Amino acid sequence: MADISLSNSVRSNLQSLKGTAEMLSQTQNRLATGNKVNSALDNPSNWFTAQGLNNRASDLNQLLDGMANGIQTLKAADNGLTAMTKTLESMQSTLRQARQDKSFETASYTLPDSGLDNTSQLSFDGGAVGDTPVAINLTSQTNTAEAATTASTQTGIALTDTLDTIGFTADGETLIIGDGTDTVTFTAADFDADTVGDLITAINADADVDVTASLNDDGQLVFTADDNEQQITVAGTGTVGGLAAQAVPDAVYVAKTVDELVSEINQNSDLDGKVRASNDNGKLRIENQSTQDLSVDGATSAGAIDGSSSDASTIGGNEVRADLSKQYNELRDQLDKLADDASFNGINLLRGDNLSITFNETGTSSIDIQTDEGATLNSANLKISTTLEESDLDSDSNIDSELAKLKSALGDVRSQSSTFGSNLSMVENRQSFTKSMINTLETGAGNLTLADMNTEAANLLALQTRQSLGQNSLSLASQADQAVLQLIR
Repeated sequence: MADISLSNSVRSNLQSLKGTAEMLSQTQNRLATGNKVNSALDNPSNWFTAQGLNNRASDLNQLLDGMANGIQTLKAADNGLTAMTKTLESMQSTLRQARQDKSFETASYTLPDSGLDNTSQLSFDGGAVGDTPVAINLTSQTNTAEAATTASTQTGIALTDTLDTIGFTADGETLIIGDGTDTVTFTAADFDADTVGDLITAINADADVDVTASLNDDGQLVFTADDNEQQITVAGTGTVGGLAAQAVPDAVYVAKTVDELVSEINQNSDLDGKVRASNDNGKLRIENQSTQDLSVDGATSAGAIDGSSSDASTIGGNEVRADLSKQYNELRDQLDKLADDASFNGINLLRGDNLSITFNETGTSSIDIQTDEGATLNSANLKISTTLEESDLDSDSNIDSELAKLKSALGDVRSQSSTFGSNLSMVENRQSFTKSMINTLETGAGNLTLADMNTEAANLLALQTRQSLGQNSLSLASQADQAVLQLIR
């Protein structure tokens, strides 16, 4: 096909229109995509630099999900710690209420006017006392009876009188003196000088029998037991002044007063903090300082002390403290359940799970969040009594000990809450930092590749104008060729 020859002016205008069309197409493409660099062909340097920045921004954006989940996991743990703190404070309040409650049960007993002896006692067991009874004697244990004494019917006897004066003459005659346990036999042949004084001296010098011999003012030979719990026996073949045996006298014991019993009960170390006594207008009032029933032996069910009754009188326990122990155990159970339920997305920091969060795209910056040594925050690890028995609230000192445990546990929970709070602040700070970095990277990439829409719109308008003018110019150039056509016609 033969080439078509165009005039120089037409060819020039066509070239101009062609260039304008190319620029117009480029401008329209930028307006359509919003980018001034759409491929490496447009600007290799800007294109690959922007790609690197966008790739890093994308990597960081993926890490934001892990940070967001980490923040929610920490918030879930903080929710659990907050609830556990309130529960521990409620447990403290329960124990303080028990500590302040003094509504212990009491019973008053009447002391008898008579009928008590040295075996009469008031005994306590059960309650805070335990299974081993603690007994209090109801009478004074000092025997006030007079010692046994026997005196000869014969009077006017002198120490210098011979033994035959009192009917103790022949060498074969015997005098047997006993104290109810041991006896000693004396014969006239036992003495160098056979006088009443010699006999008295021999009897008093003998260590085997606890009897003392003497002459009274009436000149009677008198035998006296050394204490009031011994008898005197007199036997033998001689007359010995009409001496007669004497049995142990009936013991005399003095009943203690209410005030004496109150003092003795309250000063008994085995009853201290367990039973308290007081004078109730002449009656003995016993207070059971326990949540368990106290058994009082030696008193009747009618409230009379007889010193012998068994299992007849019972004083109930403190029901308020008993109920508070149940409340305490319910709160403690909730404490463990709160720790078990404080999980997010399968991770429970309160059970010792490890939360690992990565902060940068290379993995060189991260944080591992976990309780100390991965321990579970529960009642056992917080050293709180797993089960509080009713009897554990009997003693104020024991309640104080439990309060001390709760105080320590509360300190541990608050410390852990502070640690998690610090970790949460750190993760939130890194989250904000990462978002800012993503924005910076994307802005930097945009600066390299994004088109200025205002500029491109102005360019489009200018190119359209230029295109219109070029078309007019081409039309004018074509008119010269048409003039030649007119000459041919």
